[in-house]
Amino acid sequence: MSIPRKVIFDTDPGVDDAMALYYALAHPGLEVIGIATTFGNVYVEQAVANALYLTALAGRQISVTVGMAQPLVKKAEAPPDFIHGADGLGNLPQRVATAGALDPRSSAQFIVDMARQFPGEITLVAVGPLGNLAAALLLAPELPTLVREVVLMGGAVLESGNVSPVAEANIWNDPHAADAVFTAGWPLTMVGLDVTHQVILPLSLFRQIAEHHQHIATDTLHHAVAFYSGFYSAHDAAVGQITGCYGHDVLAFVVLTNPELFTLQAGRVRVAVDGLAQGQTMMQRKAVSYPQHGWHDDIPHTQVCMQVQFEACKAVIEATLMRDWMLKPLLALTE
Repeated sequence: MSIPRKVIFDTDPGVDDAMALYYALAHPGLEVIGIATTFGNVYVEQAVANALYLTALAGRQISVTVGMAQPLVKKAEAPPDFIHGADGLGNLPQRVATAGALDPRSSAQFIVDMARQFPGEITLVAVGPLGNLAAALLLAPELPTLVREVVLMGGAVLESGNVSPVAEANIWNDPHAADAVFTAGWPLTMVGLDVTHQVILPLSLFRQIAEHHQHIATDTLHHAVAFYSGFYSAHDAAVGQITGCYGHDVLAFVVLTNPELFTLQAGRVRVAVDGLAQGQTMMQRKAVSYPQHGWHDDIPHTQVCMQVQFEACKAVIEATLMRDWMLKPLLALTE
């Protein structure tokens, strides 16, 4: 068997983040060695609580660190509680008491430390605003040479945005950090709305997963997805036809485990940091020269996912989450 790929998950959980986390924990080809948290879908304090809770429910002890609480430059926006719930997990009616403690390092320091400990082995999977990665770059400018690659869920090239006509939420939440990440020079794959809007996952899939496992972790995921799909089904006619939700963040892991399902295009990507286009990911899709300095030859190329095989992708997600992967929950109190 091949050695599992070491992953640090940079996340703002968030319902689709919970989907992605459980996919990563369930997949034998991935080893989640740490979770970096950030503001975004929820405030960072709630992101930390959710990361600790979700891992404990699944019976896993994984380092969880506190990351960015606000954008690098722009004013912070209120979390979208109407999409994810005030608690980020669909307003859970109650939470069991679980065991788990924070790693004392900041998320940026943790990323740098792990990259130095395992040079060339770490994949950073970032599915929230990109402040932790930008802060890590400031701590260690050599970081792009130390990590294996970066995969981020965010942005849009041809697809319309979801917070403005041109901007996707993760990039819009911290555009200055995003531009720093896109221009840092590490191997980078962008999984944006161009493909995530092609993958609509039915709520019935998560009901089947919960019924199959009879486990508190998948019960919690089903509850969260039910809230999430309620929003999308009410606001998007395509999603409403099947009562489901977009598979945003989980695709950042599927592209790692099943890259053959995606069609990618390489090009320079920059981010608009202000004005009406704030958060827009602009991609140089043609090999032409532009006079503006921002598109000069030293700007690295990003691999951008443009198409995905939806049915095969859905089948991979289902098969992975149906595996026997969960352990006994880490409860704070003995029964």
